[in-house]
Amino acid sequence: MTRTPPKISLLLADVDGTLVTHEKALTERAKKAVGDLRAAGIRFAITSGRPPKGMEMVIGPLGIDTPVAGFNGGLFTDPQLKTIAERKVPRDIARQVVTMIGEAGLDVWLYAGSDWLVHKEDAPHVAREQKTVQFPPKVVADFSDRLGDAVKIVGVSDDHDAITACARQVQEAFGDKVTAALSQPYYLDVTHPQANKGGVVEELSKRLGIPAEEIATIGDMPNDVSMFKRGGFAIAMGNADDEVKGQADVVTKDCDSEGFAIAVETYLLSKGQAR
Repeated sequence: MTRTPPKISLLLADVDGTLVTHEKALTERAKKAVGDLRAAGIRFAITSGRPPKGMEMVIGPLGIDTPVAGFNGGLFTDPQLKTIAERKVPRDIARQVVTMIGEAGLDVWLYAGSDWLVHKEDAPHVAREQKTVQFPPKVVADFSDRLGDAVKIVGVSDDHDAITACARQVQEAFGDKVTAALSQPYYLDVTHPQANKGGVVEELSKRLGIPAEEIATIGDMPNDVSMFKRGGFAIAMGNADDEVKGQADVVTKDCDSEGFAIAVETYLLSKGQAR
C-alpha cells in the first residue's frame, strides 16, 4: 500500500509493542508526541487486546478523551471505564471455541465482563498478564457459568506454531462468526466477529464524526492489520514481523527505540499533515 492522505484527524494506536515498550513503559517522548498531536488538532485513541481496565496506566497519563476500545473492540468504554458498547461471543460458539483451544493443547482464558478467568494461576503467562493488566485473575475449575458473558477467549502457548495453527483452525471452523487473531506471538484472541481493530476504526469514525480515511493507525501484530486496511494511513512498528510490515504504508523504529514517537513526529506532524 502507498497511500498518502491529504489530512489526518485521528491517530488510533495499539498499546503493547506499539505505544509502550516491551517492558510496558510509557516513555516521556511518547507522552510528548500525544500532546503535540493534540496541539496540532489531531485526536488520539487507543485499542488493545487488553481489557479497558488494563489500559488505565496509559489513559490517565495521556489524558485520553476518546472511547477506549478494549478486547480488540469487544468492549468500548469512556475514559472513566463506563461501558459504551459490548460485543459478546455467542454462548454456544464460546463453548466450542474453549473446547477446541483446549484440545489443541493450549491453555484457555476467558474474559467475561470485567472478570478474567483462568484454570491455573501458575499457568504460562498468567503472571505476565497480571502485571500488564494490573489486576489478578479468578481461578475457576470450569467456565460454563460465564460462557454467556464471554467478550474474549484466549489461547495461550509458547509453541508459536501451535498458536498459529489453532488460530487458523478456529477461523476455518467458525468463519465469519468469530474473529481469531494473534495479539502476541503467544496469545490467540477469539472475539465477536465485529470485535476486531478494523471494526474499531469504523466505530470511532461514527462516534467521533471523523471519516475513516482521516484516521491513521499504528501497530505491530497480525490483529492490527484489519485497522491498517480500514484507516487512511497505516504505520507498522519496527518490531512487527515482515507480513505485518508489508500491510502498512510506512515502517517506524521498534517500540524500545521510541518508534511510536518517531512515527508521530515524522509522518503526522511534518509535511503539512497537521490541520
